[in-house]
Amino acid sequence: MNSTTTPTPLPASARPVWLRPAARQKLLAFASLLALMVFFGFASSNFLQTDNLVSILQATAVNGVLAIACTFVIISGGIDLSVGTLMTFCAVVTGVVLTYWGLPLPLGILAAIVAGAFCGATSGWLIAKLKVPPFIATLGMMMLLKGLALVVSGTKPIYFNDTPGFESIAQDSLIGALLPSLPIPNAVLVLFAVALLASVVLGRTLLGRYTFALGSNEEAARLSGVNVVFWKVVVYAVGGAICGVAGLLIASRLNSAQPALGQGYELDAIAAVVIGGTSLSGGTGTILGTLIGAFIMSVLTNGLRIMNVAQEWQTVVTGVIIILAVYTDILRRRAG
Repeated sequence: MNSTTTPTPLPASARPVWLRPAARQKLLAFASLLALMVFFGFASSNFLQTDNLVSILQATAVNGVLAIACTFVIISGGIDLSVGTLMTFCAVVTGVVLTYWGLPLPLGILAAIVAGAFCGATSGWLIAKLKVPPFIATLGMMMLLKGLALVVSGTKPIYFNDTPGFESIAQDSLIGALLPSLPIPNAVLVLFAVALLASVVLGRTLLGRYTFALGSNEEAARLSGVNVVFWKVVVYAVGGAICGVAGLLIASRLNSAQPALGQGYELDAIAAVVIGGTSLSGGTGTILGTLIGAFIMSVLTNGLRIMNVAQEWQTVVTGVIIILAVYTDILRRRAG
């Protein structure tokens, strides 16, 4: 009597790279980005014009940097709802240092990054040491920073007209000076520089290994001798410092620090992270996937605006995409 056996499925780590759930997610996200570009290109002749593509790159630079900050936190198993208002607060701090105090540009840049790191570390300490749930801790930090930005700025914008070189951080184009046909803004170069550095940190440093370990199994990491409180604070501090960079970019792009700006950016950033394949449960994710997700969000927003879709419907579409991205993440984890 012949007996048949059911073949045992290969574990995810033994499958070809392109068959693994994480790789499939990135391929799907990239294919979606190309599909959106093609669709909006046919839907409107203005979409693929150089000026509009430059606008997409500028928008992606800010959202992409914020999404990279969220990537660190989400991989570690947390969430940060304060990245948008933290970005604004860092921009206001830069305005105070450069405009009110009249200090040199390097000190203004350093102040934004240090302020972001300090606020991020404070959120991490509340979460890791005081055991405040990440959602509540960062929600409170979001409201706190929103108020502080208004208080510090006196509820009015701070302009950088008297700060030579500040606009060049985001608006000028080093590449365009060499190749006039490619006027890629400096903000995009900053985005890719931050992405490259973040990718190296996640993939090749102790901080990166502990970030994944915290998200995969925090209790196992603690039993293995990892100082969970310290490293969780560091993760949030790194995310905050990256938000400081985003604050510099948006302030340079607008040539002003707008204290009422920022709230709502966190939703686009988190959506970009999830679309790019980072699991909201923690433990998995890549910077490359986050970049693809950020470009998808920017292309979608820009394309809908080019097609004259009402702002309220743009918000509806963004909400649907976030829900679909989270549901896709659930399916991916089941498959894994």
